Amino acid sequence: MATAVAGKRKREDNSMSSVKAKRPAVNQKANGSFAKARKNVAVPQPKVDVPVRTKDSEAPETSSKTKPTSTEAVAPAKVIEGDIHLQLVTGSYERVLHGVAATIPRNLLQATDSPSEDATKDAAVTFSDTFLFAAHASSVRCLAVSPATESDKRYLATGSSDERINVYSISTAPPTNDQRVDLPTLASSATVVNPRNRSLGSLIHHDRAITRLEFPAKGKLFSAAEDNTIAISRTRDWTVLSSIKAPIPKPQGRPSGDTAGPGEVPAGVNDFAIHPSQKLMLSVSRGERCLRLWNLMTGKKAGVLNFDRSLLTQVGESKYSSGEGRSVLWNISGEAYVVGFERGAAVFGVDSKPLSLIKPMPNTKLHQFRMVPAVAGSEDGELLAVSTEDGRILFFRTSTDAVADGKEKLPSCSCVAQLGGPGAGISGRIKDFEIVDVQVDEAPALPVRLVVTASSDGAVRVWNMKEQSMGVEEGEDLPKQVGTLIAILETGSRITCLGAFLLDGKAEGMAADEDDADFGAMEDAASSGGE
Repeated sequence: MATAVAGKRKREDNSMSSVKAKRPAVNQKANGSFAKARKNVAVPQPKVDVPVRTKDSEAPETSSKTKPTSTEAVAPAKVIEGDIHLQLVTGSYERVLHGVAATIPRNLLQATDSPSEDATKDAAVTFSDTFLFAAHASSVRCLAVSPATESDKRYLATGSSDERINVYSISTAPPTNDQRVDLPTLASSATVVNPRNRSLGSLIHHDRAITRLEFPAKGKLFSAAEDNTIAISRTRDWTVLSSIKAPIPKPQGRPSGDTAGPGEVPAGVNDFAIHPSQKLMLSVSRGERCLRLWNLMTGKKAGVLNFDRSLLTQVGESKYSSGEGRSVLWNISGEAYVVGFERGAAVFGVDSKPLSLIKPMPNTKLHQFRMVPAVAGSEDGELLAVSTEDGRILFFRTSTDAVADGKEKLPSCSCVAQLGGPGAGISGRIKDFEIVDVQVDEAPALPVRLVVTASSDGAVRVWNMKEQSMGVEEGEDLPKQVGTLIAILETGSRITCLGAFLLDGKAEGMAADEDDADFGAMEDAASSGGE
């Protein structure tokens, strides 16, 4: 009997060893070098979605194996007929979530050499309040809007200091006159009621304040919090699929302005960036002077990149600063990434070597970073847009011809244009902004690029970036001022985050929507998944 049991255990041990031998090896040691970690985790090629061809489309098919370049243009899907409608969503310190629909007349965006007075007299942007949710018990810190779905709706997720993630369903249909409601109000904007804008529930799988939300695809929601975790939720039933745990930093002195309690260490994920292939992710955390690489295929750490002291000095981090990365983002092709600090940023290649620096002039704090894709037919390539403390949006060209040898100072990226700022009469900080491309005229006309900015003083501004050349003017040290201010909305709240997208869905049949039963199921799933 003992011999049979021993033989059975031996066979089980052999089977387990064979299973372990088939598992791929993943380097989990953080040795301070991205180059060594990349030997075991290769960076995959960015995934390019194959466009759906219609009968009227004559564009050639593209293969999913095609590798996009950094200058690849992203063209709008279709030409917008009639007026342009934008959905604006703002979160604020006042714990409310405010939705506003902006209607932009078509003749205000069309490029004409000499517009008539009759054409521009009534060309004014109008705003309509679409929803106002008492979203959280404390300030709204971040929000994210999902890509458009086939059912003409988008998901909206908001994060707050109350440790909750609220999920909403937002319609993509433009407002109509029959949805306007005459309510007594002190505001100048009208009120439009859309029954498809509703709350789906709350997710409470984090233990601390939410710091970052993102929908890399319509089926996944990534969320980061001050509990040093990054959770991945499925939007179908709002179930947490995986949770990535970042290590708690070791105490190395308390930086100035630290909000951690006595005996605690500053902790929490500041930001994360998902590779276009959705197989790799970068993250930066509080109290750490490093960048972490994660393998999303295994959910394990793939490497750590420590910031050199000379690099921190060049980006404006003094010895009394925390030296932590505030934000991180990939470029559109996935061949480089940008790490943002308090007063500067650094551009890294996929080999983890710093390529260039981004410094605002005059020196000021940086808040939000966005990659601006190239427009088909335009001479300007891919740009990096940065919002500043003094009310400007700076556009940098991340590609540079200078070569850094690692010993001398890194070359600086050229600032080719700026929007707003003291020159335009704006001095308040721009907390967040969004860029929306709208195809107003038929090709080969270039699309109109709209920039929506949100300031801490409660003002939401809509800018029209017309076809203007970028670059430093002759005899001037500052970059050229671009963009035309076309509308201002005073929300009366201290805005913390902003979301904006084009309302291009279908407007008919919204009163009796066919998906009402599905909405009820989503609400139950969100409530049960959050608990």
